[in-house]
Amino acid sequence: MARQALRALIWAAAAALTAAPSIAAAPVDDSNARVVSMSVHDGSKSGRRMVLGQGKGTVIQLDSDARDVLVSNPEIVDAVVRTPRRIFLLGMKTGQTNAFFFDGAGHQILSLDIRVEKDTGDLGAMIHTNIPGSNIKVSGLNDNVVLTGTVANAADSTRAQDLAARFAGDPAKVVNMLSISGGEQVMLKVRIAEMDRNIAKQFGLDIAGAKIVGGSTPIAVSTANQFNLVGQALSDLSGSQVGQVCDASSTNNNPFGTLLKGGTCNIQNNVQGQLKALERVGLVHMLAEPNLTTVSGETAKFLAGGEFPVPVSRDRDGNVTVEFKQFGVGLSFTPVVVAPGRISLQLSSEVSELTNTGAFTLTGAASTNGLTIPALSVRRAQTTVELPSGGSFAVAGLMQHNTKQVIDGFPGVKDLPVLGALFRSRDFADDQSELVVLVSAYMVEPTSEAAFAAPTDGFVAPSDPETLLLGRLNATYKRKDEKPLSPQASAPVGFIVR
Repeated sequence: MARQALRALIWAAAAALTAAPSIAAAPVDDSNARVVSMSVHDGSKSGRRMVLGQGKGTVIQLDSDARDVLVSNPEIVDAVVRTPRRIFLLGMKTGQTNAFFFDGAGHQILSLDIRVEKDTGDLGAMIHTNIPGSNIKVSGLNDNVVLTGTVANAADSTRAQDLAARFAGDPAKVVNMLSISGGEQVMLKVRIAEMDRNIAKQFGLDIAGAKIVGGSTPIAVSTANQFNLVGQALSDLSGSQVGQVCDASSTNNNPFGTLLKGGTCNIQNNVQGQLKALERVGLVHMLAEPNLTTVSGETAKFLAGGEFPVPVSRDRDGNVTVEFKQFGVGLSFTPVVVAPGRISLQLSSEVSELTNTGAFTLTGAASTNGLTIPALSVRRAQTTVELPSGGSFAVAGLMQHNTKQVIDGFPGVKDLPVLGALFRSRDFADDQSELVVLVSAYMVEPTSEAAFAAPTDGFVAPSDPETLLLGRLNATYKRKDEKPLSPQASAPVGFIVR
């Protein structure tokens, strides 16, 4: 019934058409034409091709009478001979076939290679209307939609693919071969700045006393306050000491050290006091500026640092298997040019360094002291931003302030108003850090090698006399047309190395 209805529509349309003027057939006919005139007297009996839209028809107008039409696959194309010189071709389903035309004597007068595809004319018009400035050609291939040409950016390519997927009914039937005419090279400049300030203060007083009672019975008392926060005294050489209870052979000047070992304690003073006090201030400044360039849609990675081994297992022979972990300044990003001069970034940056905080000591290793596996101090940021070419963002920031304080002392006595200070120690630590990650993205184009400069440009190794007699690590030179260089300051503070 559907085929009969389609035939009726074609006949009605053909009856209303006037005879078109006869033209020579081209190798490829226009698929949008409703009436195609072909000459059978030009000597070409083969090599003519035609594209039909699925569910649509075309009227073939001949300049000679045809009696029979043979179609190799009637399920793809149906032929109806309306008059000896007017034949209707109906595209039934997608595929390829051919048709042969014969005159009354049985001689072949025309041969057509026909390909039936989806009519993509409406899709092409919609794409050109909704995506201005693009040069997109839409064609069909075996029930698929093929997009070729150029677009201004990746967003236009995505919109064209979405429209084609709606038209085809299945995204898998869309072949996107569009290319982006705009710049696709993206350079990312990342600045990682960090300031770390740490303070440690320790104040402790050790008391030792000894006295001989009854002429032969020694009595000794002492306090040795530990610094639990830092784990040890910052320096045993700092502080002061008053008095000497035992000789130098006693351990840490503790009277019990000599007495418990069966030695003698030659008492010169019966009370000894040792004061330990130290303050440590540290400042760390770190600035890294990794730069990386890649193509739109591709991922680029950068690492300036190293790797350290970590034992993970043992094999059946008892050998230790290690795995290397990376540390340093790492950068990974994927740019996508979404519009002219506008970039979408998927960014991952990391700054890590080896530290003893959290380190793990593996006992029973080859060395008597064991194997210490260092830990990592990591600052990591992962985000997605969109910015114009040349624009900058602060994508991450960290302000951290840690304060710790511990007081150790002799129970009860350390709480006395004044004398308690003699029986307690104080351990104080303060750590302040501030980190910021700044990102700038640029659309870039290739340039000549002469436009670039390397850190090694201009370096010349000195000769032996220059190194031995003048103490130079690099040779000094100048162009012939230049005047001799004179030392001068480049700024109110700092110098120029010539």
